[in-house]
Amino acid sequence: MKNLTIIFFAIILIFSGCKTEEEFDGPSLNDLYGSFSVVQGLNISDRNVDFATGETTYFTAQFSKNIDWTLRIKGLSSGAVKEIAGFSNLLDVGNATWNGTITSLPMFRVEDCAVELFFLNEADTLRDTLHVESMRINDGLLLSDFENGLNPGWNTFAQSGANMTFSIQSADIAAQGSKYFDIGGTVNWDWLIGYLYMPASAYGSPTFNLSSNGQNEYFNVMLYKPTELNNGIMLFQFREDDNGDGAYSSSTEDMFSIEIPLNQNGWNQYTVRYSDLATLINGAPAAAIGNGVHEPHKLFQVATLFLANPASGYAHAYIDYMIFTHNGPLVP
Repeated sequence: MKNLTIIFFAIILIFSGCKTEEEFDGPSLNDLYGSFSVVQGLNISDRNVDFATGETTYFTAQFSKNIDWTLRIKGLSSGAVKEIAGFSNLLDVGNATWNGTITSLPMFRVEDCAVELFFLNEADTLRDTLHVESMRINDGLLLSDFENGLNPGWNTFAQSGANMTFSIQSADIAAQGSKYFDIGGTVNWDWLIGYLYMPASAYGSPTFNLSSNGQNEYFNVMLYKPTELNNGIMLFQFREDDNGDGAYSSSTEDMFSIEIPLNQNGWNQYTVRYSDLATLINGAPAAAIGNGVHEPHKLFQVATLFLANPASGYAHAYIDYMIFTHNGPLVP
């Protein structure tokens, strides 16, 4: 009798320890071993999307099983790329909506785009096209995208070296739109190649229209480095009118800076929070010149200086799309 009792409880434990099919935690057998097929082909909700008015477009498709998929949108003029990826058996408004942002520079422009949907370990690729009627508008204080030339209120300077370039160029290679600023040359006696000084007065007021909280303001810029060159340095200086007298004093008022060595090929976005800017003297951190408080609303002038070691030879870079954004970095 005792042995029968032990056997009875053993059977209960065995059955109570087994999970039902509904409790299975891993991937389904269909996802692992089922054949893949397209149940519903790729479709686009808006094939002529007007991003400037806040429109978005979304993509739909359905498959026979859950699978890793990637949707790639590529501008046929700009070369801009947006990728959306997921693991599911369908695309819909919840997981495949596009608002005009990019995955990698350059930014989209008014253009036709190729759309591809492809799958992990499957040969199938679904293709379609759409048209961008207007570009997405980014909120912020735009210093320049160079589409309308140089601001007449700026102060510019280029050294009289060899093979100097200091001008706006119009080409498909632009990070945004169709124009960018081209700066370069050989200066064998000085670090400075050239500069752009952008006073707040060029935008209609004594100081820039920014908040007083340095943690909420972000400076963003797109810079291009040619593949064969590694010696360029972009220095951005932010001069404040601490005492409110309508001028900047280099001996008593703050100048915060960020130095960016150009060591990544092609276009890259660089973003810095205003409160993270440092006081630099000859590239090294130093004590504050003024009150040492980051006060964006007192920003008097932004300066862009292109530098290179005079012993390093020819230096070259492009600049595009300088913008202040509020409460977060630029999402192009």
